[in-house]
Amino acid sequence: MDRAEAWDILCEHTKTEPLRKHALAVEAAMKAYARKLSGDEEKWGIVGLLHDFDFEMYPTQEDHPLKGAEILRRRGAPEDIIHAVLCHAPYTGAQPTGDMDRAIYAVDELTGFVIAVALVRPSKSIDEVDVAAVKKKMKDKGFARAVRREDITVGAEFLGVDLDEHIAFVIESLKPVARELGIGGISA
Repeated sequence: MDRAEAWDILCEHTKTEPLRKHALAVEAAMKAYARKLSGDEEKWGIVGLLHDFDFEMYPTQEDHPLKGAEILRRRGAPEDIIHAVLCHAPYTGAQPTGDMDRAIYAVDELTGFVIAVALVRPSKSIDEVDVAAVKKKMKDKGFARAVRREDITVGAEFLGVDLDEHIAFVIESLKPVARELGIGGISA
């Protein structure tokens, strides 16, 4: 499976722009971690693109991402990609066996949270987001209420990195795709 095929699967099943942007954000963070951890950058990026591709159709824990895994198998996706997709949702029971499996869990919630922090900045720019800003917003339970803070902290632990380092790394990983994500800043 290559990125073009993964993008086609994502677009076929994911119709809303916010969920597609989330996939792009997670792809960027996964590719950055692949570079850092000597992983296969394209494969890790594909996992990022596909981890939530079935969510609009199957938004419950009973179905997501299990139904997506079935679709991917029918499409001939490699089993390691499917396994990593399952690992982003610990309730599936899939156990991480490598860095790619741990990274998808670690970056999923954090990418969305970092984007939310950027969007409340007056400039709507990731360039105004730093670790302190993210950690301050993590303490505000009313901010981005749907994001499980525990997933962010546990994700850093899964990767064996300090939380501040993890947050900083994800912020930097999103900067190259900031315009696509809508966090490139507003024009003056």
